[in-house]
Amino acid sequence: MPANFRSLRHSRALTKATEFLHQGRTTTRTKTDELVRRGRTLTKVQKATVAGAAALTAAAIAVPVAVAGAEGATTVSADPVAAPVQVGSQPVKDVKAAVTDQLAGDSVKIQAIEAKKQAAAKQKAAKQKAEAAAKQKAEAAAKRKAEAARQAKAASRSAQRPQMKTVAAATTYGNNLDGWIRQSLAIMRQHDIPGSYSGLHRNIMRESSGNPKAINLWDINARNGIPSKGLLQVIDPTFRAYHVPGTSWNIYDPVANITAACNYAAHRYGSMDNVNSAY
Repeated sequence: MPANFRSLRHSRALTKATEFLHQGRTTTRTKTDELVRRGRTLTKVQKATVAGAAALTAAAIAVPVAVAGAEGATTVSADPVAAPVQVGSQPVKDVKAAVTDQLAGDSVKIQAIEAKKQAAAKQKAAKQKAEAAAKQKAEAAAKRKAEAARQAKAASRSAQRPQMKTVAAATTYGNNLDGWIRQSLAIMRQHDIPGSYSGLHRNIMRESSGNPKAINLWDINARNGIPSKGLLQVIDPTFRAYHVPGTSWNIYDPVANITAACNYAAHRYGSMDNVNSAY
């Protein structure tokens, strides 16, 4: 290719690059001036945008100039556009650090919010636990109070209820010689009259053979008009004199006859056990 043609071609490329650079700078300056005119301060993002646009403009100029230099001998210095672009007082290289700081600040805020939520959840759980414990304690106290009231009411009813007197069951005795002797001994103990089962039984069998209606009509007492009568052959004057309270006044009553005769023998002989013949 002729040298003059290459020179013309390089000149045209350089002219276009210069116009493109001028247009980029003009556009960037116009936008910046417009923001300043409106009284707005450039944010970090806007500053980064303007810086990026300037960098791209410089790159666009540098590329064709470099290509032209490679094809021919003519080269264009890139010094006018190689200087770092600044917007205001903040360099482009500080944008990344600012964004990193902002992200770190947001992370701290998020952690603080999460910690606050966890603290609130713990406080709520502690409050619920305290309320549950208080409720359980109140229920237990109410149960104890109800139980005490129930016991007091039961005690009151028991106090008001008529108390049943314990009455010993009446001892029953057989209507025979064994029953008559046992019943007579029980009465004699109440009146401190001595005597034993064997002593009474021995004298009864000798005097009447166990017949409560026995009567002696042939001895001296019979001749005197006061015959001996009953189980222990007692005469009427002796029966009346030594009658034991609580027994029948009928001389033929087996128990009345035995107790009166034993009372007489106790005064006369010390006890019926000491009598071994007619007395």
